[in-house]
Amino acid sequence: MTMRERVTHPRPAPSAGARLFAMLLMIWLAVGVVAAVQRHNFDSAPINCAGFGTIAVTALAGPLNYMGVNPRVEECNLPQPSQ
Repeated sequence: MTMRERVTHPRPAPSAGARLFAMLLMIWLAVGVVAAVQRHNFDSAPINCAGFGTIAVTALAGPLNYMGVNPRVEECNLPQPSQ
């Protein structure tokens, strides 16, 4: 038996548009996390699905938080595992 050599192909560098999109996405999410910190979501949020959901939607809303959007998750029903 002979061992075959693994052929690897170099990945092409991401385009300028892809890098710009990734940078804007990271900035958007960072602004959302800052808004969640300023709203004390990490300090006072209940440790349950609704609390984590509120943190997540606040981070996803990003800069919209500073334009009046105040996302909240009031109720969260997770599916139960099968028996």
